[in-house]
Amino acid sequence: MTGQNRPLEGAWGMTALIFLFMLINFADKVVVGLAAQPIMADLNLKPEQFGLIGSSFFFLFALSAVIVGFITNRVQTRHTLLVMAIVWSLVQFPMLGTVSLEVLIACRIILGAGEGPASPVATHAIYKWFPDSHRGMPTAIIAQGSALGVIIAVPALNWIIVNYSWHWAFGALGIAGLLWTALWLIFGREGTLVDPPVRAGAHGGGERVPYRYLLTCPSIVAGCAAGFASYWGLALGLTWFTSYLVGGLGYSQQLGGNLSILPWIFGMFVVLGGGAISQRLKKAGLSSRLSRGAFASATVILGGCILPFVGSMPTPELKLAMVVVGGAIGSTIYVVLPMIVSELTPQPQRAAMLAITTSVVTLAGVLAPLVMGAMVQNAATPMAGYERGYVVLGALLIAGGLIGLLFIRPEHDRKRLAARAIALPPLQPATVRSG
Repeated sequence: MTGQNRPLEGAWGMTALIFLFMLINFADKVVVGLAAQPIMADLNLKPEQFGLIGSSFFFLFALSAVIVGFITNRVQTRHTLLVMAIVWSLVQFPMLGTVSLEVLIACRIILGAGEGPASPVATHAIYKWFPDSHRGMPTAIIAQGSALGVIIAVPALNWIIVNYSWHWAFGALGIAGLLWTALWLIFGREGTLVDPPVRAGAHGGGERVPYRYLLTCPSIVAGCAAGFASYWGLALGLTWFTSYLVGGLGYSQQLGGNLSILPWIFGMFVVLGGGAISQRLKKAGLSSRLSRGAFASATVILGGCILPFVGSMPTPELKLAMVVVGGAIGSTIYVVLPMIVSELTPQPQRAAMLAITTSVVTLAGVLAPLVMGAMVQNAATPMAGYERGYVVLGALLIAGGLIGLLFIRPEHDRKRLAARAIALPPLQPATVRSG
């Protein structure tokens, strides 16, 4: 239904299911970082080798996101979500046996390919239930599947690692994935809401904008720059944060593992609060440039200004606080970027564009663990390596945030894209032929 100004009936139930989907998604991501020290000890790995494990998750992540995004332009999201969950679940079970570096890397590559499309497909799915003016909170809730996935899973997985082994932490995630698959088979449905066209007056078969104009749209490119910088920090959190607490700050595996939830707790409040503020500003009549672009970009810059001072903090507790706040304060960018893309993209192309922008942002996940691993291995002390890595992150956040602040201008770019929109022919009704 075009022009719908309120969520469809059942929208919040689907939001809850997709929230659980994203919760499992991020629990799958964080388990390697949580078990970093036991894995390195068992497999006799150097920091650079462990960095390779962290990066391997993202080797096919971006490519898979783009391919499945284009597929999801034509296939119902309930089918693609189901297939992804099955892949995630099955690839965890080889970890229960004898594991080598090569097996671990292979399984993480397959898992990354399965999880790459998760965020764009989940976002596209929920946007079929909510109109544009109501998307701030559901987008934030889905994004918080990541935070709560870590907050809920980390204590449980860490308990399994400490009391049993890191192998069984992977097995537990496989079981959780299969349980969600069963729920989705029973309750999962497809939304029917259709967005209004980018080009005023378009009707019938809808419209499309050539991808070369969408991919070079300044607002989308700038949003990706800010998102890339922020995801660099998220990738470090997934791979290296627990190791930083244990190997750098000197906490035990049990305490360090449990403290690993702190960035995600803080990030949860940032994302939910930021999503609510952005939505309220938008409803109050502020432009998307201010309510989405400038607001989120400013928080990314703020995080970049905090992180270079981690090394000058006199106590481990203050170092931990600076890393937590600096790395997570800009997390609102994860909420506003898909809304900006959706605002500028015709609905028939939305799944692909959400996937493409996600793939660009998550390329940071390939580089960040490798760069941090090299810095830790080649520094005079592990602590010096970690702190140098956080200085690099701070510089990236400042640069990405400034690009977003200057160039995210959705209203201006929407007019430019509208001039490039191509109307699609309306679907012809079937002709009834008499025998």
